[in-house]
Amino acid sequence: MKNTALTKTHEALGAKMVPFAGYNMPVSYEGVNIEHETVRKAVGVFDVSHMGEFLIEGPKALELIQKVTTNDASKLTVGKAQYSCMPNETGGIVDDLIIYRIKDETYLLVVNASNIDKDWEHISMYNKAIGAEMRNISDDYSLLAIQGPKAVEAMQSLTSVDLSSIKFYNFVVGDFAGVEHVIISATGYTGSGGFEIYCKNSEVQQVWDKVLEAGADYGIKPIGLAARDTLRLEMGYCLYGNDIDDTTSPFEAGLGWITKFTKEFVNSENFAKEKAEGSKRKLIAFQMEERGIPRAGYPILDTDGNEIGKVTSGTMSPSLSKGIGLGYVTTEFSKVDTPIHIKIRKNSVLATVVKLPFYKNT
Repeated sequence: MKNTALTKTHEALGAKMVPFAGYNMPVSYEGVNIEHETVRKAVGVFDVSHMGEFLIEGPKALELIQKVTTNDASKLTVGKAQYSCMPNETGGIVDDLIIYRIKDETYLLVVNASNIDKDWEHISMYNKAIGAEMRNISDDYSLLAIQGPKAVEAMQSLTSVDLSSIKFYNFVVGDFAGVEHVIISATGYTGSGGFEIYCKNSEVQQVWDKVLEAGADYGIKPIGLAARDTLRLEMGYCLYGNDIDDTTSPFEAGLGWITKFTKEFVNSENFAKEKAEGSKRKLIAFQMEERGIPRAGYPILDTDGNEIGKVTSGTMSPSLSKGIGLGYVTTEFSKVDTPIHIKIRKNSVLATVVKLPFYKNT
């Protein structure tokens, strides 16, 4: 079990620690509902240092990234980030990731913690014929997500960078919390705005302490992985291993918007065929119309009681106070407003297919 550089800090704060993707991680501090509401209404800070970071550099860097990802990375200019995914040879997804263009020939790939080794091997396999420079810096860097509508105001005193000027999916390399050359990125997986801060392990304790100090007047709290999950689910963001995996295609998962056929990439011919012919199943969002909390693995039924799919993520939404979920169904049942049932133990509970996001930020 690996620790992040802040594990002892979380333990001292009374966090409930759990194993997650091979790391000892804080799942909650005060409780998921309190932490969830803090991010929706004020500002919270997450330690997500378990995420993986790869540097791809040199004159062949873009060629390699174009080959192994579905989105068009040639559109990235220095200071911009892009959501993408890595397709496999059998029609599924190796991982979803964020690509940052740091310099003309330097890219940072941020991948899921559980997939670090798998992703490295996959990219390395395709790099044999291309020859870009690759460095796995996952064990040397920490990542904090400072999320919520008050994040800009609360953190402005920590940097000379104008935080309000950083647009969504853009980033700046600048000073933050007394540390030089920190990546300040207007990204995050909560739907409530804010930043992600990349720094060295040796610097993260100082950054964490100053973030909590600067945010004190704004109601900042440390937030665990449980609230991160409810926040991302209210936005309908996919979680690798639940909603997308080696068997789900980008088109089934609603990720056609990051799948660009302006270039050739791994298995692009078959993905183009799937786009033309249509997918046999689709990832849907649904909300419960009766009492019940959907959970991953629960069967999804049609109104006659036939199984048409399975729930991949589900929870009681803290913002909406009702059960919500994602799941795959045969395409004919994927239209918004379609009535479905979720089999919760022995009960068949009514739900409706809805449009994402579940949570509309007013």
